[in-house]
Amino acid sequence: MNMKKIAIITGASAGMGKEFALQIAAFNEDDEIWLIARRRELLESLSAEIAKNYKPAVKIICLDLAGTKGVNAFDAILKEEISACEKNGKKLVVNKLVNNAGFGTYGPFEKTPLVKELEMTELNCTTLVGLCGLCLPYMQKNSLLINTASLASFWPLGNFAVYGASKAYVLSFTMALAAEVAERGIKVCALCPGPVSTEFANVASNGARKEVRHGLDPAKVVAHCLKRARKGKKTAIMAPKWKFRAFLSRFIGRYFGALATYKWGKRPYNWN
Repeated sequence: MNMKKIAIITGASAGMGKEFALQIAAFNEDDEIWLIARRRELLESLSAEIAKNYKPAVKIICLDLAGTKGVNAFDAILKEEISACEKNGKKLVVNKLVNNAGFGTYGPFEKTPLVKELEMTELNCTTLVGLCGLCLPYMQKNSLLINTASLASFWPLGNFAVYGASKAYVLSFTMALAAEVAERGIKVCALCPGPVSTEFANVASNGARKEVRHGLDPAKVVAHCLKRARKGKKTAIMAPKWKFRAFLSRFIGRYFGALATYKWGKRPYNWN
């Protein structure tokens, strides 16, 4: 049976998601790339850039993926595509899944809007698990599954409590998933970056900090991650200083790390 290979990238409208889309398109290994995010104009611009420079077709999916509702909406789209492929005598293969959608909030938990923390947990955790569960049955040997975790996943962080916890969840889940699907030859990798020059700080601070401080180039972070993932590596931590901090977390008590970052790792925020 003929196959239709697709690459699915969430949070694709900007930052690392956009870079994943461009660099995966450049591989020319997939028949179609699915770009999923909420901002249609940015997705259309990215789609035009891919169409101009690369061979894979592009499917724009303008969708809020958060929580069970978002997962169910994606499930309906995926099932529709599977049905269309079967009618055309093709088998759908999810060749790449990049769970990059997510956000954070700066500030002590008690001073951040609870609704934002709940929305973050739904997107960073529930959505990621849901898309993995829906796509894994359609993945095969050498398919790539990349989950964006964070350097924050290695220890609890004061002033960043829910975000750090959500990314610790992502890292733990990704490592367990990698072990479970290893026999199928699926390559699973957790991307664990420190500061990257994206829209993250502006969103996390609600406009109080416009840019990520000391952020590294997202193109380089994504290229490093894809190189690691394609080699079958389970984590991607690009910068030496990030690797050192991840290593150091083994020797720092969890409470001490949380207390130290709460006292000396404050970030601006604008929650009223």
